[in-house]
Amino acid sequence: MGDRAMIVRLGEGVDPQTHRSVKLLTDYLAEHPFDGLIETIPAFNSVTIEYDPLTIYQQESQRLKGREEQLQLPLEIVERRLREALGALREGQEPQSRLVRIPVCYGGEFGEDLAHVAELNGLTPEEVIAIHSGREYLVYMIGFAPGFPYLGGMDSRIAAPRRSTPRLSIPPGTVGIAGEQTGIYPIGTPGGWQLIGRSPLALFLPEQEPPTLLQAGDRIRFEPITREEYDQWRE
Repeated sequence: MGDRAMIVRLGEGVDPQTHRSVKLLTDYLAEHPFDGLIETIPAFNSVTIEYDPLTIYQQESQRLKGREEQLQLPLEIVERRLREALGALREGQEPQSRLVRIPVCYGGEFGEDLAHVAELNGLTPEEVIAIHSGREYLVYMIGFAPGFPYLGGMDSRIAAPRRSTPRLSIPPGTVGIAGEQTGIYPIGTPGGWQLIGRSPLALFLPEQEPPTLLQAGDRIRFEPITREEYDQWRE
């Protein structure tokens, strides 16, 4: 991917086993960074590795000083480092994971499409809430907007198509459904998802490191709260 990044593809499509490999490689590189590594960016089935070729060239030149070994190109050195990292991953090894509970006030002014989602699926709003909050979701990746989680695991019984006309602005913390996906808007942006609720938690935290509440590999559960509880969270 140019002379400053490389992509490692670990599978096809979207599935938990491929994600496991993505997370293991990301964790390994975080614990064993090589000289010149800038950032690792996990996606559904790949990891992009950004690096500084000048730093790698200088470090390798210093290492080989006085030796007869031929100096490799930075991309060749990075490829070697990545193959070593992949070789160090053990069969049966499980990646680090944490469970994050996301409080959500469903319906009303926070989820004006909840009744529509229920009607589309022949359910009551209460049943949609119970189904949406009744299972665990996997964060496959962060993208689209700072802190926006791409989640897997939504029940198809509450699937709903995107709106024909996107809204110009959706408040931060809003929980939506699009197709068989659900997600949380971390910042105010336009969007066409069906809105079913809102969380008082901040997902984008620019003053912290990392600057996002959720990370790839996290497991999350949505927990229904009342409007009064929502207001208490915001105080």
